[in-house]
Amino acid sequence: MAEKILVTGAAGFIGYHVCRRLAADGAQVVGLDNLNDYYSVRLKEDRLGQLADLSGFRFVRMDLADNEAVATLFETERFSRVVNLAAQAGVRYSLIDPHRYVDSNLTGFVNVLEGCRHTAVKHLAFASSSSVYGSNNQPWSVEDNVDHPLSIYAATKKSNELMAHAYAHLYGVPVTGLRFFTVYGPWGRPDAAYYIFTKAILEGQPIDVYNFGRMKRDFTYVDDIVECVLRVVYSSPSVYDGPDEPGPGRSLTAPYRVYNIGNDHPVTLLEFIGVIEQAVGMQAKQVLKPMQPGDVPASHADIGSLAEDFGFRPSTPLSVGIARFVGWYRDYHGVGPAPASSSGLDRSL
Repeated sequence: MAEKILVTGAAGFIGYHVCRRLAADGAQVVGLDNLNDYYSVRLKEDRLGQLADLSGFRFVRMDLADNEAVATLFETERFSRVVNLAAQAGVRYSLIDPHRYVDSNLTGFVNVLEGCRHTAVKHLAFASSSSVYGSNNQPWSVEDNVDHPLSIYAATKKSNELMAHAYAHLYGVPVTGLRFFTVYGPWGRPDAAYYIFTKAILEGQPIDVYNFGRMKRDFTYVDDIVECVLRVVYSSPSVYDGPDEPGPGRSLTAPYRVYNIGNDHPVTLLEFIGVIEQAVGMQAKQVLKPMQPGDVPASHADIGSLAEDFGFRPSTPLSVGIARFVGWYRDYHGVGPAPASSSGLDRSL
């Protein structure tokens, strides 16, 4: 019998792709989302429209902050595994409305943990974030201390990891945190830089380039992210039994792990823009600006433990992933093909 798997944040970017893959692999997928208005509800509904035709997928509209509704859902459905991707995202928006982050990322997450605890879920995999590293030295390792977040969003993600470890230790809930590094691809979020840049370039509008283009990011294509999520959620974390004491990525007392999910190949923001220009076939009008509060100048994932435990490294080239995104963007928004002169923009990576 196919396993029943809950995916929270199912109408979101990563959630949509995870649901598609799980359903294609034969799982019974229950997708949960509250369809909040942080960004286009229409886009979320269109993602769900794509999922609605998949055999084995079912959608439930619910707010994870509603503890009674969440408890009833877990008790009724008896999920075997859970992928928690629901969260209020965005470093910059957390400076504007921190209360949303408390409701979604803290209250919502403890309700998921409670549901897993009381229904003996085999494994909970949850979205953490590379933002927990703050201003740590590069590359970022899961063995690093992450006690100095630089934004409210990062603080909530660090809190998720602490809460998850406590539940793993106290109640034996098998749980794994996934520190995602700047995910991009088709059906992406409109507040993401690559989406904003593509839209502006096509419309002939200027783009804001923060830290004067010196930002570096470990961009990770969404299909690589999904592969990691599935390999992790179908695994069985256990209490650490290695020869040495584990670092923060493992636990001596609990079935708990944390992994970096990144491409291990950071590029500068200017290089990134150049790849988008190549895919779009037009040059950007750049407005150079200083770095914004809460941002970090660079991100670089050490994915050694991911490769060691699962034999997988995200590897989609940026030029390939961005070309796929731009192709989707043109199709979804009804924008025509790139001009013939685009071949002159040779900046691919």
